[in-house]
Amino acid sequence: MAGKRAVKQQQDERQAAPDGAAAVVLPADCRIAAQAALKTQLLGALEHGASVVLDASQVERVDTAALQLLVLLRRELQARGGALDWRGASEAFNEAAGLLGLARILELPAAGPA
Repeated sequence: MAGKRAVKQQQDERQAAPDGAAAVVLPADCRIAAQAALKTQLLGALEHGASVVLDASQVERVDTAALQLLVLLRRELQARGGALDWRGASEAFNEAAGLLGLARILELPAAGPA
């Protein structure tokens, strides 16, 4: 029963973006404990098409493992001729990516004024 709920939640969180790209909403707690579910979502998005739109606007906590997973997603999309776009990124997400030197690699949008 729990497995069915997890699949349903993943389907709800992986929505189609307006241009047909797969959209993935990152969880508020985007740390190692959530990696299996996040990996499943990202693989599903890769299967959906050549473009993925990520929404990190609700991320409150993120760790290196999650950011590494997103770097791998970007590289795989690039190898397939696809694109990674952002619907939003929280301050916590931007800060973590910046501290690790990954903001540019992930092609994060510029952070707005505080």
